[in-house]
Amino acid sequence: MLTPKERVLKQLAGEEIDRVPCYSGMGNVTITGLQQLGYKFPLVHGDAEMMANLAATSYKMFGYECAVVPFDFCVEAEALGCVMNAYENVDHLLYPTIKEKAIHSEEELGSFPIPEDLANAARIPVVVEAIKRLKKEFGDELPIGTYFLGPFTLGGQVYDLDLLLKYAFKKQKLINDMLDRLADTLISAARIYKEAGADYIAVREMGSGTDLLSPRMWNALIKPHLIKIISALKEMNFPNNLHICGETNMIVKSMLECGADSISVELKNDMVKTRQDIGPEPLVFGNHDAYKLLVHDSVEDVEKAVIKCLEDGVDAIWPGCDIWPEAKPENVKALVEATKKYGAEKWFRKQK
Repeated sequence: MLTPKERVLKQLAGEEIDRVPCYSGMGNVTITGLQQLGYKFPLVHGDAEMMANLAATSYKMFGYECAVVPFDFCVEAEALGCVMNAYENVDHLLYPTIKEKAIHSEEELGSFPIPEDLANAARIPVVVEAIKRLKKEFGDELPIGTYFLGPFTLGGQVYDLDLLLKYAFKKQKLINDMLDRLADTLISAARIYKEAGADYIAVREMGSGTDLLSPRMWNALIKPHLIKIISALKEMNFPNNLHICGETNMIVKSMLECGADSISVELKNDMVKTRQDIGPEPLVFGNHDAYKLLVHDSVEDVEKAVIKCLEDGVDAIWPGCDIWPEAKPENVKALVEATKKYGAEKWFRKQK
């Protein structure tokens, strides 16, 4: 029997494995984990020890087959000059958001400062130390994952998203130049996380689905920068996943052409049609409901959902987005157990 780390990394390398894994390249923090440790969520984002300890709880408590840091979307944006709101004075759990953008005008789009020493910028050292701690604790047992936003989604963090979308149509060269600079920054960040010991990385270009951009615009504006990033990840031998939220059936072939080791999709993607369009070989992860299924549904519903995902053709039981913190412990456990129970029956599509 393979360890979770062996299973995940062999799969991403296109090698044969024993069954479908149950993991993600996104956040899987639960309130149950926070309560067990006695942590307050706003405090973990700036403390490497707390971050690592919390990331490990989903594996230790439920058997979830990864540990992923960080838990928010602000790390690289902060390194570029944004100000984060961690909601320290809010009683209920809220994910951090950006309260002050780094870019405030059109004139700054092509000249915003990029730190010369990215490894020591803002909270990047915290994430690096958390990765090192997880690596030390789990060694060859568990895959340690990390992620960052894709250039366009990161662009919506550092600059006004409405204006970004407006200029994407009206001033495409200006936005492409901006995204190219962001892509270079993300490549540097990836190298830092890889050197720290991360086993795989998810490129989360979440805000670029065809809910917002046409396939033609996606290919012109999003795809070139993802190709650049993923090519760099391959050069540094960093196993990877490309994740996009929303409707993706119209761009799933373009996603694959970006060259990632795997892609992941969410609920709005029709997986049956995806398999009809791309065939059985490419690794596609998804696409269960990370909110309703794990927070509100029953254990029986969870098992049925896993079976459906497998029948539809996914290669890993992977949530459509971050697992909702209020996920019921019994449901997360059921997700893992159902994957173990049914995940070996259909396997394995070996990549060409």
